[in-house]
Amino acid sequence: MNEERSVVVCGAGLAGLVAARRLAAAGADVTVYEQRETVGGRVRSREREGFTLDRGFQVLFTAYPAVRRELDLDALDLRPFSPGAVIAREGERSVLSDPLRDPFSVFESLFNREVTTSDKLRTLALRQDLASKPLDALFRGPDTTIEEYLSDWGFSSRFAENFVAPFYGGITLDRSLSTSKRVFEYTFRMLSDGRTAVPADGMGAIADQLADRAEAVGVDIHTDSVVYEVSGDADGATLDVDGATVEADAVVVGTDPRTAAELTDVDAIPTRARPSTTQYYRLPEGTDLGTKKRILLNAESATPNAVVPLSAVAPEYAPDDAELLNATFLGETPLSMDDEALADATRDALAAWYPERQFGALEPIATDRIEFAQFDQPPGIHDSLPDVRAPAGRVYLAGDYTQWSSIQGALESGRVAAQAVGDDF
Repeated sequence: MNEERSVVVCGAGLAGLVAARRLAAAGADVTVYEQRETVGGRVRSREREGFTLDRGFQVLFTAYPAVRRELDLDALDLRPFSPGAVIAREGERSVLSDPLRDPFSVFESLFNREVTTSDKLRTLALRQDLASKPLDALFRGPDTTIEEYLSDWGFSSRFAENFVAPFYGGITLDRSLSTSKRVFEYTFRMLSDGRTAVPADGMGAIADQLADRAEAVGVDIHTDSVVYEVSGDADGATLDVDGATVEADAVVVGTDPRTAAELTDVDAIPTRARPSTTQYYRLPEGTDLGTKKRILLNAESATPNAVVPLSAVAPEYAPDDAELLNATFLGETPLSMDDEALADATRDALAAWYPERQFGALEPIATDRIEFAQFDQPPGIHDSLPDVRAPAGRVYLAGDYTQWSSIQGALESGRVAAQAVGDDF
């Protein structure tokens, strides 16, 4: 920017915070309005009874390019998961991991009967194929569902049903594998190139770091501030913030998709949701599920889809006298199930997977019923997502709905929006 301009950012999620920091660093006078009490949007944490509880089960892929560009990973003090997962069904648990990244699991994975030997060889071939492609090429060209993509590669139905469906059910919230294969290819590449982790202080530490870095370059962040209306023309933009009129040279709308669509009248913003329900549990200190920091995948049902021994991965998530687990449920039905029904489903699943043990001490702590956890990503949707300049006048979009539904998409969208504002001035 050649001269100081006033820019308002609506929303202090990851996209809005990145856009705000970059604009302020370029010389703009930036104010952020966030309707919640805390920053972070969908990526936030809270403390309860000595436990750190993220808003639903979330993880950070350290290989995301925008993560490496926008975050100080060392300062986040990451706690990594072990590669792969434990596939669980009644009376049986088996490890399926990446022998290149987890050589100690090579024999367990080699003798895993949930998938075929051909599937294991194809997985290595797929990894090599994706590693040879530029990352930006993975979201171009013809698209199809994950299910059809795996079939075209020759993977067996056992591989798709027993491993990919529950594993990618956790990533795409779509156990049916009807999501775009682009999401599969990109995240498969990221899983191969980096680690899957959570910050020691919870996923909310990501947003806190972004907010601190934004404020350090002069961004003024106001929480508990609701933006009711945005309008833009060739000369600037006007907002209604808590009933007061605010004028700016430009506005960046970094809210959730449905709010962004209401504020900007951009029909291309995707508003069809993928829901998820996550319940957190206390278990007695010393309870060890023996997964060696891996996720437990339910090979038989989406209720729950997966169980995560969180405090085994990040001991800081639990007080010294307890362990923390969570279970994630997919689809609409769990949104209306009461807490005890969800806990019973988790107890039943664990009892089936560990018939030699008892889980009566499993105590629910909190439940996150998230009606809009991601926007739906069927094949082809990424070709129709809105441009950051889609709104009228000097109004811009910053949200994963301009890229793809992920932390990568959110962070990258903030960078692109800030660049667009800078270029237009």
